[in-house]
Parts: sequence; structure tokens; C-alpha cells
Amino acid sequence: MNYVRLDSIEQPASRINQIKHQLKHDNDNDNDNDNDNDNDNNDNGSIDRINQSLNERIIRNDLSIQQSNFQKIVQILKKYISHIGPGLIVSVSYLDPGNYSTAVIAGSSFKYKLLFSMLISNILAIFLQTLSIKLGIITGLNLAQVCSKHLNKKLNLLVYILAELAIIATDLSEVIGMAIALNILFKIPLIIGVIITIVDVLIILAFYNPNSKNFKILRLLELFISILVILTIICFLIELSSINFKILDVLKGCLPSKEIFNNDGLYLSLAILGATVMPHSLYLGSGLVQPRLKEFDIQNGNYKFDKFDNLDNDDNNDNNDSNDDQDYKPSMMAIKEIMNFSIAELIISLIIVAIFANCSILIISGSTLFGEGDTDLFTIYDLLSSHLSKFAGLIFILALLFSGQSAGLVCTMAGQMISEGFIHWEISPIIRRFLTRFLTIIPCFLVVLIFGSEGLSKVLNLSQVLLCLLLPFVSAPLIYFTNDSSVMRVEINQSIELTQINRNNDDDNDDDFEFDIDDNSTINDHESNIIYKDMSNGKLVNIIGWIIWGIISLLNFYLIWNWLIGNDVKF
Repeated sequence: MNYVRLDSIEQPASRINQIKHQLKHDNDNDNDNDNDNDNDNNDNGSIDRINQSLNERIIRNDLSIQQSNFQKIVQILKKYISHIGPGLIVSVSYLDPGNYSTAVIAGSSFKYKLLFSMLISNILAIFLQTLSIKLGIITGLNLAQVCSKHLNKKLNLLVYILAELAIIATDLSEVIGMAIALNILFKIPLIIGVIITIVDVLIILAFYNPNSKNFKILRLLELFISILVILTIICFLIELSSINFKILDVLKGCLPSKEIFNNDGLYLSLAILGATVMPHSLYLGSGLVQPRLKEFDIQNGNYKFDKFDNLDNDDNNDNNDSNDDQDYKPSMMAIKEIMNFSIAELIISLIIVAIFANCSILIISGSTLFGEGDTDLFTIYDLLSSHLSKFAGLIFILALLFSGQSAGLVCTMAGQMISEGFIHWEISPIIRRFLTRFLTIIPCFLVVLIFGSEGLSKVLNLSQVLLCLLLPFVSAPLIYFTNDSSVMRVEINQSIELTQINRNNDDDNDDDFEFDIDDNSTINDHESNIIYKDMSNGKLVNIIGWIIWGIISLLNFYLIWNWLIGNDVKF
């Protein structure tokens, strides 16, 4: 029999209690650990939720930034589209029959080697046109009005005569080019074609008044001219797609070569310069921006028309508008809104229309007509039809027709600005505009009667050289005035002042024609406190401008000198 000691029996019982106590302690520790783990898990979950929330916020912010950037781009594009018009119309000046004639002869004589002259001429044009549009925006006047306001009478008359000669030379090429296109397309006699070109005067009389308060009519005219430009560009795209040319040869033509400096090359380079940098376009560019400036100031309460304008008849309205335009000064708010978009639209339009179209004409001529001898606008149709297809010849003449019509409209607009800006004729505006147009039609009529179809290309080229000779006399006032701080200054507090004055006028119940001494003295004190901002050209721009003017003048002098000593410059 086995015996068990009592202490051995009690030991397991106490051990069990110890184990129970240890298990309880361990269980408590496990619970604490579980709580710690739960807390850690809770902390980790909170961090995950925070990270997720931050990521969602970052994504939302990125999307909002992208949307805001997209909206900004859309707003900028909308603003740019709303400013399309003046630059496109100015670019039409660089796409007229004179450009066709000189580019065709340059391409057929030198192939692509005068592309360098074409590019340089367009770069000079962009620079001068930028100064022109800057002058118009800051002063609220076109170049003719600025000359009339700041030049003495004799000098103003001289510049006016030279400007009218430029209009006649420009119109000469437009009318002859249109007559040639009508003759080729519809077999209309040249003399009848010249008469038909008067129709653009009727269009201008119906739609265009630079001081008009009806801005929608001005936009319709801009749209009509833009359609003609688009049709012209489409014609050139079709023409370029139908010819074969080596891109490397074209690129080499964009570099200077010795052929540019021989007699014929220099003559054609000057003709290209005269056909590209058109004197009348400098007047036009400075005057086309005023309606947009005035429209902006009216909408924002910075400017008001004379409340008694509606009591006048149409002729008096036109004259009053002209005087009103002389008194109008754009606000700083309008200048900031219009300036950058107008310059950007101008540069883009000149690159797309002027550079592309003129280089296209030269490339087409160089690819198909090089080595064919003397060519002109008559023979190019036959040569393109025989070398490529009748469709190619037809497209080229259609481009000539569209560009000639649009350039004729633009030239008439510039002529109107010049005659109304330099000298203020106190006659009916309709009679004044018809007289201006007929002054340019008469020489065109005589040229067609005397020369017929022969020698018209020579007359066209001569007109472009004359334009180049006149260019220094037109560009000098532009460079001078844009560098004059007394002309190129803007009233910084003008917007506030004009708005306050307009409000005071609206609240005033007294007779509008009665003023006392205190009112006048207040106005004088008010004007003495006006703050001006100088927006004239910087030193670098001024130096570049006069260097360009000097180069053009020296080239003209060289051409005339060679002509005087008997060299063959076809002058």
C-alpha cells in the first residue's frame, strides 16, 4: 500500500493557486497588450484615414488647379478671339497684287535666294507695326491725327502729300491686280475691270466709319475681310500641296547670299521691302484699335459720348464723331486690357498671313517658273496651267482676286484715315471719301489706257519701289512720336476722374451750358493733380527703330545713286 504525505497533497493545491494567480496576471498583461494593440491599430487606422483624406484633398486641389488653369486658358483664348480683327486687317496690307508681282519675279529670277529679303522685310514690318499699334492704343489717335496735332502746318502738309502718294501707289497695284484677275477669270476688259474695282468704295461707305458708335457694323466689316483672307490662305495651301520643292533648298534661301546685293537682286529686294512694309499700313494699324478701346471705356463707365449727338443729322454726326475722337483719351484700364492682346493678335496675323503667303508665292514661282525668263501676273497663269494643271493656275488667280479685293478695301480705309486725320475737310464725309478714291483711280485708269496688258508688271514693281522710297518719310514720324514722352503718356487716375465727372454730370440738374468761375477753377485744379505714366519707347527699342530707319534710307539712297549714274536697276 502506498502512503501519501499531507504536504505533498497540499503542494499541488497551492501550486494551482499560484498558477491561477499567474494566469490571471498573464491574462491581465495579455489584456493590456491587446488594449495596446487595439490602441496601436486605432492609431494606425487614424493615420490611414488622415493620409487618405490628405490624398483626396491633394487630388481635389490638383483637379481644381488643373480646372482653374484650363479656365484661365479658355478665358485668355476667349479674350484673344474677341480681339481678332485689327491685326488681321493690317496683315491684308502685306498681301496685295504688288506682293504677287514682286514675289513672282523674284522667284522666277533667283529661285529661293531672295527668301532672305522676304523674311527680313517681314521682321521689319512686324517691328514697325508694333510701334504703330502702340501709338494708337496709348494716344487714342491714329498716326495722321498725331501728325496733325503735333507737327507745324508746313511739315504736316508735306507728310500728308507723301502719305497720299503712298495711297495712290498702293491703290495702283490693287486696282491693276484686280483688273488682271477679272480679265483672266471672266475675260472682262482691263478698263472695265478698273471701273468695277470702285465697288469697294461703296462697301466702305456702307460699313466703315472709324469713329462710329455702332461697333457691330465694324465687326461685320472685319469678318468680311477675314473671310477673304482665309480664302486666300486656303488657295495657297492647295497650291503648295500640288508642287514639288526641296525643303533644304528653301532653307538655304532663307540665308543671305551675294545675289541679293547685285543690281537686279537689290532692286527686287527693295521692291519686296516696299511691297511688304507698306506705308499706308502704319496709318491703318494705329487707327483700327480705337473702336475697341472706346467700346471698353464706355462699358466700364470711363467715357461717355456727347448726350446731344442724337439731335444731329448723319453728316454732322460724322463730323462730331471725328471731333469726339480727337478728344478721346483711352484710360489706363483700357490700355492694359487691349495692349497685349492687340500686339499678340497683330504678330500672329502677320506671321500666318504676311510671312506664309508671301513666302508661298515666292516658293511657287521659284519651283515652277525659275529659268522661264520674264514673268508677270498674266504669264504666271499660263505657266502654272501648263506646268502643273489648269486647276493650279485657277487657284492662283482666285487667290489674287480675293487678296486684291481685301487689299483694296483696306487701302480705302487707310486713305480715309489719312485724309480725315491730316486735313479736316469741312465737306460731306461721303463726298470727301469719293474724292479720295477717285484721286487714286485716275492714275490707274490712265495706266490701263496707255499700257494695256503690256508693261503692267513693270508698273506694279515700280509702284512697290516708290512705296519703299516713301517709307522713311512715313516711318520717321512714327518712331519719333513713340519715343516722345509728352505724346506717349497716360493719365493713371483718368478712369476714376472720368467716372466721377460722369456721375456729377448725371446728378447735375442745372443747365449744362452754364458754368461759373468756381467750376472752371475746380476743373483746372483737378487737372493740375493728374498723374501721368510715361509709356514711350525704351532706349533699346528707340535705337533699333532708328537703325532700321537708317538701313532703309541708305538702301534707297544706294538705289537712286545707281540709277543716276546709269546702272540698270529697272527703275
